[in-house]
Amino acid sequence: MGTAESDYTERPSRIRGAVVWRLDTRAPGPGRILPDGCMDVIHRDGELFVAGPDTTAHPWLGTRGERLSAVRFGPGSGPAFLRVPASELRNLRVPLQDLWPLSRVRRLTAALDAARDRGFVLESALLAVDRADDPLVPHLLARVRAGEPVAAIASEVGLSERQLHRRGLALYGYGLKTLSRILRLNDALELARRGMAYASVAATAGYADQAHLARDVKDLTGVPMSELLKAKD
Repeated sequence: MGTAESDYTERPSRIRGAVVWRLDTRAPGPGRILPDGCMDVIHRDGELFVAGPDTTAHPWLGTRGERLSAVRFGPGSGPAFLRVPASELRNLRVPLQDLWPLSRVRRLTAALDAARDRGFVLESALLAVDRADDPLVPHLLARVRAGEPVAAIASEVGLSERQLHRRGLALYGYGLKTLSRILRLNDALELARRGMAYASVAATAGYADQAHLARDVKDLTGVPMSELLKAKD
């Protein structure tokens, strides 16, 4: 995400694999939220909403004085807290009251509006959710990050490829091939931000060549790598 002038901070969450983040916008400006396989619960100006997993960059326009506090779930962990398949939130921004009881959301919103540390309050509310974490989440994520083919992963966990695809939709919002592509994009951007040459980025991140990297970046973000690197984090 980048804006003309904004302050962004994050810290590890008490929720495994999640982060608590805050964004304060000092001046208005356009931004671009890149797909990362994650889901966020966000508090902004007295409202609570969920940002589902994106398949392409999501445009965002910052407003002067805007303050956002949020918890970002790691890939696959959000559905257990929100009690909805990730695929139902894909590419959407949904009010939390559409997923949780209205009375509960109102109480939490009031507590957040009055809190000094809104991230801590939101994190605590999510930790209190009675949930059953899917044991496959970390295993599948590790296999995808390692670059294993979907067929091999399916065989390893005892599912057909079709069953694994459905499991991926529920956990991540899309199948494992798309998840792999999105995670690889973020790895490539991190390498490029460190100053690595594009050809080396492509080879290190697992692209066939630099042209493959360029196509994927444009397909998933809508702009070339050079434009993404100009944006402030």
